Amino acid sequence: MNAAIIFVLLIVLMLTGMPISISLGLTVLTFLFTMTDVPIQSVALKLFTGIEKFEIMAIPFFILAGSFLTHGGVARRMIRFASSMVGHWHGGLGLAGVMACALFAAVSGSSPATVVAIGSVILPAMVKQGFPNKFGAGILTTSGSLGILIPPSIAMVMYSVSTNVSVGAMFIAGIVPGLILAILLGFTTWNIARKNNYPRLAKATGRERWQAFKDSVWGLLLIVVVMGGIYSGMFTPTEAAAMAAVYAFIISVFVYKDLPLKRLPKVLLDSASMSAMLLYIITNAVLFSFLMTSEGVPQAMADWMIGQGFGPIAFLLVVNILLLLAGNVMEPSSIILILAPILFPVAMKLGIDPIHFGILIVVNMEVGMCHPPVGLNLYVASGITKMGISELTVAVMPWLLTMLGFLVVVTYWPALSLWLPHLLMK
Repeated sequence: MNAAIIFVLLIVLMLTGMPISISLGLTVLTFLFTMTDVPIQSVALKLFTGIEKFEIMAIPFFILAGSFLTHGGVARRMIRFASSMVGHWHGGLGLAGVMACALFAAVSGSSPATVVAIGSVILPAMVKQGFPNKFGAGILTTSGSLGILIPPSIAMVMYSVSTNVSVGAMFIAGIVPGLILAILLGFTTWNIARKNNYPRLAKATGRERWQAFKDSVWGLLLIVVVMGGIYSGMFTPTEAAAMAAVYAFIISVFVYKDLPLKRLPKVLLDSASMSAMLLYIITNAVLFSFLMTSEGVPQAMADWMIGQGFGPIAFLLVVNILLLLAGNVMEPSSIILILAPILFPVAMKLGIDPIHFGILIVVNMEVGMCHPPVGLNLYVASGITKMGISELTVAVMPWLLTMLGFLVVVTYWPALSLWLPHLLMK
């Protein structure tokens, strides 16, 4: 009964158009102060202790690194390198877009940042070369979502904070699924381009490829700095995020010199604004999780599902449907912070691996970012392409169906996510 009251109150507040973070906070405070005897001091204490986790510091650092890279010419050089490698195949620039998104995802940790950085450079070039606008928009909207699956990933950090799962293990687990999804999106792009006989670039010479690689190597080295540092044990994921921010600043300002010092205050301010928004959501989500736990909602849900005879297969199907529905009305960070603490105990009782469960949630978040009405990537791509949301929704459909097929594979084939972590963490 209490759980029903909490969720009805939350939905009513969200339907008023109130931001999700404030809806969460108001729901918790209203319920605690009217229906329980919890002292106000414990609520204040929970607000502060809830975000006193070292891992949370990784989020603002990855956001800052992504901002430096977006403004610092790294994306342009990655596109040039990707074009030299795959541009001569059917739909060459489109394939280069998928590859560039995968490369940029491996240094930024954010899907919207990936769409902005790669899309703003490659979409005008595709239109100029004769590709339909909707083809480029479909590629970039969906491939940009690789930003939260290929590590480092802000979404994975949030899942780890919500469930106390190792951030490093999540990052390792995201590598193989991320690369496979990039290949599948690339295959879909190639297939559509081949059927419609879309333009191809001239095949680059070995010298041109080497030159493109040399130009982009400073950006590509960030992958080595972050992932190599974490897996070698040199530093934690949070320290890796700080290193990424410093490295991205140095190459953007002093190596590539595409980010003038006079633009630095704006980049810092934008990053601080985004970080503050996410940290505010996290704070209120921590309170909501505290309320759920104190009312015994996750435990009651676990007992009910097991009592109904739900096994892992049925439970994972329900989780996918629930997350895809949530993706219609909420953005990924809120979904992870609200639902992960509720669903996680049930998954553990059913013997589902916590890392596999985390990757499944992240892939669901990717799909949610590419469909209306709240798909963040759709809105970012709409701003770049000047296309309407309904037109974009039709444009992304072939790639979105590919992602849904991939989601089924990730859900019921745990080895895809767990093979590499088990190999590296023995």
